[in-house]
Order: sequence, then structure tokens, then C-alpha cells
Amino acid sequence: MLYLASKSPRRSELLARLGLDFGLLDIDVPEQRAPGEPAEDYVRRVAREKAGAGLLQVVGVAGAAVLGGDTEVVLDDDVFGKPRDEADAAAMLRRLSGRTHRVISALSLVSASREAQAVSLSEVTFAELPEAELAAYLASGEWRDRAGAYAIQGRAHAFISHLSGSYSGVMGLPLFEASRLLKEFGIKAKNLDTDRIG
Repeated sequence: MLYLASKSPRRSELLARLGLDFGLLDIDVPEQRAPGEPAEDYVRRVAREKAGAGLLQVVGVAGAAVLGGDTEVVLDDDVFGKPRDEADAAAMLRRLSGRTHRVISALSLVSASREAQAVSLSEVTFAELPEAELAAYLASGEWRDRAGAYAIQGRAHAFISHLSGSYSGVMGLPLFEASRLLKEFGIKAKNLDTDRIG
């Protein structure tokens, strides 16, 4: 039985695109980058901790496998998590304006006997954001609960002049990497709705 260790409706929606049956686990793992911790190591660690916390919830379930994931926006080695408030969101978006940033999306799949990880690295370029457009976006509230204060699948799509990598990875669960991990565990997706682009 496959479980997704996530509260994110976006991750659940993306995993469902693979045509899989899975359960949802409500986990709460601290997301705090350690001093000096490289951004990719941090994202990998959080994904692993989420999967591990989920596995503890299904101890005793025969054949249980738990998928955990984490996605972060990184600019100038600063990790942009979810904004605290509108002012924090505005500060993030102003820094992203007119620049290219990285999106790191890590997955960890664990069972009682094994563990595997995968990472999707994408580059996203924002156009210059006029203050009027920024104000309208902030007023929409879409920035809430979004790493980097934006959702590529929402209104912020209009800000993005170039994407190199994985659209679903930027959304929060890279389907190409997820399908490969699941195959390693003998869990086969029923369709191939992956979206690797260059």
C-alpha cells in the first residue's frame, strides 16, 4: 500500500495523475534549515524526515511504502519558504522579479526495508514585475502557503518567462522522478503523465 506523507492538496493531485491508489498521512515535520546546510541537502533531509514520520504512522501495515516530498525556491543561496505574511511575500517576489532562481524538489520513498531518493532541479526566470501587477497578485491571496510566494499553476504563471526543468516539480511533486522511484519499489503508474521539459 502506498501512502503520501503530505498535507498538500497539490502533491495529492499530482500523484493522482499517475493513476495510483494511495492513502494520505497528516504529518507535521519542522522545516528549519541548519546553519551552513547546503540548500539541496536541506530539501533532501526534509523530504526524508516527512517520509520517515509517515512510516511511523503505518507500522504494522504489510507492504506499506511512504512517499515524502519537499520543494523550495532558492535564490542567491537563500531558501524562500512559505511567506509569513503579505509583506514577506512582497519582499520575496520583488527579489525574484527579473531574475532566474532554482526550484529544488526532493522525494523520499521509504518502506520497512528500504529507502530511495530523487531530486528534481529546475530553473525559473521571472519577468520584471511592475508594482501594479505585484499588488494585484498579493491582493489575490494566492501567495499564501506557497514556497517563494507563488504558484506556477496559478496567476503567477504570467510572471514566468522561462522554465527549464519540471513543471510538476515546481508545483511540488516531480512526476518524472516520482514514477521512477515507484518503479524501483515495484509500484507501477497506470499512465505516463510526466512532464520533463528542457
